[in-house]
Amino acid sequence: MTRRTARLALSIVMLIAATLGGLVATTGTAQADSCYTWSRTLSQGASGADVTHLQIRVAGHAGSGGPLAIDGAYGPATTAAVKGFQTAYGLAADGVAGPATFSKIYALQDNDCTPIHFSYAELNTCNSTWAGGAVSANTAKANALRTMWKLEALRHALGDQPLRVTSGFRSHACNDAVGGAAGSRHLYGDAADLGAGPHSLCRLAQQARNHGFNGILGPGYPGHSDHTHLDHRTSRFWSASACGI
Repeated sequence: MTRRTARLALSIVMLIAATLGGLVATTGTAQADSCYTWSRTLSQGASGADVTHLQIRVAGHAGSGGPLAIDGAYGPATTAAVKGFQTAYGLAADGVAGPATFSKIYALQDNDCTPIHFSYAELNTCNSTWAGGAVSANTAKANALRTMWKLEALRHALGDQPLRVTSGFRSHACNDAVGGAAGSRHLYGDAADLGAGPHSLCRLAQQARNHGFNGILGPGYPGHSDHTHLDHRTSRFWSASACGI
């Protein structure tokens, strides 16, 4: 049995169990892969590392109100993001993360915690050690993981057609080699450039407004005629004048 087939089978089992009421208070110990398993149902007021893991995976469904803080505290913004995730995948949108929600996350998650349609290699064609940027290697890699889950949400919203990542993390050396800005978000591992493919650059920029990106640069912004740039900068800056942004 392939990993994805096993994951799908587990998801079905967990959904059936949730429907029958056997997993109301806890998700149990079943897990789809070796990444992470939630052991309790989460709702507003909860806190802890399990909330942080959940926030990373639903942050791309926060809507246009601004990025979801990855702080381990299950507040109104996390509730709204969970509702957005649930709605996107046809689940009951109650804002409570229980068996059905976790089952869907397991189905979307690979063994290394990345979403199934993206990989660390795809977000780093520069330096496989993730070193040499503006932050530690561990931080750069963690930032890239958050980016991938937002890209997964963007991909799903655009009909589950592929997104073409043309640049992700860059060390200072790589950034200098491609003529990147001195303070480029690529140095932090939290940026991704997307090339045109099934969707135009403007369509990508416009849709990205709903998926937790503070930085969106696209056609009409200097140097961005051939890609749409997305990042997690601390304050919002959206500029793609050719796309009406």
